[in-house]
Amino acid sequence: MNTSLQKAASAKAGIQTKIPRILAVANQKGGVGKTTTSVNLATALSAIGKRVLLVDLDPQGNASTGLGIRRAGLRTSSYDVIFFEVPVTEVAQETKVPGLYVLPSSIHLSGAEIELVNESRREHRLESALRTALPYDYVIIDCPPSLSLLTLNALVAADAVVVPLQCEFYALEGLSHLSKTIERVKQTYNPRLDLHGVALTMYDGRNKLSAMVAEDVRAYFGDKVYKTIIPRNVRLSEAPSHGLPAIIYDMRCSGAQAYIKLAKEILRREKTMAGEIVGNKQQNNVIKAA
Repeated sequence: MNTSLQKAASAKAGIQTKIPRILAVANQKGGVGKTTTSVNLATALSAIGKRVLLVDLDPQGNASTGLGIRRAGLRTSSYDVIFFEVPVTEVAQETKVPGLYVLPSSIHLSGAEIELVNESRREHRLESALRTALPYDYVIIDCPPSLSLLTLNALVAADAVVVPLQCEFYALEGLSHLSKTIERVKQTYNPRLDLHGVALTMYDGRNKLSAMVAEDVRAYFGDKVYKTIIPRNVRLSEAPSHGLPAIIYDMRCSGAQAYIKLAKEILRREKTMAGEIVGNKQQNNVIKAA
């Protein structure tokens, strides 16, 4: 289905199409709660009436299975969107959460790093697919746990980056490297890219180290660190095995409540960032007119 047919079908269904707001959830270190953050943030945004697409860019496909998508029966995936330019709306799968769709992962993505090397505009493949009129308000990209060409594609496509950070000592290593990578991508490929915020995850209030890490991160990143902290919580770990986000699996658990608060905080920050973007555009128009 081409873009014009997609627009016609969406219009017939009463759904507006526009270029969505794109947030990449990224950290080159694994085990920091990246996929859990992606899934529950997307669910929370859907719960308040936003139409959301979760892009599973990790070959392991945990975000897809965590939303109840059985990858074995899929004919197309995010791999086909990137390499064969299959339209996003043809690949996106409905989930059990109203308003939430997922662009599922595929095992083929495990070889994408090698395949992308010889592709034309290899850094912009995902951008071409997502920065077009789509029937979503938000696109959340769950990145692989590495600074690979797939992650680079996500950063080039995104408006901003959400960085989950595990409250442990080793999690701090590489965070400054990721910040430098975001800055390089902004200068070279994507001038609109910004660090949306750092989300402190797996916080253990009984552990002094968690408090020390949180204090160090806030000292370094200041207001870029979200006030909401995601605690260690068994229900967050259990939810994916049931093919459900924690917010649906057990909304009352401390982990789910924390992600609901984080989503609200991200939306408040979104309004501030939107105001800054409008202000910058107006300032640029004044400068051009002068």
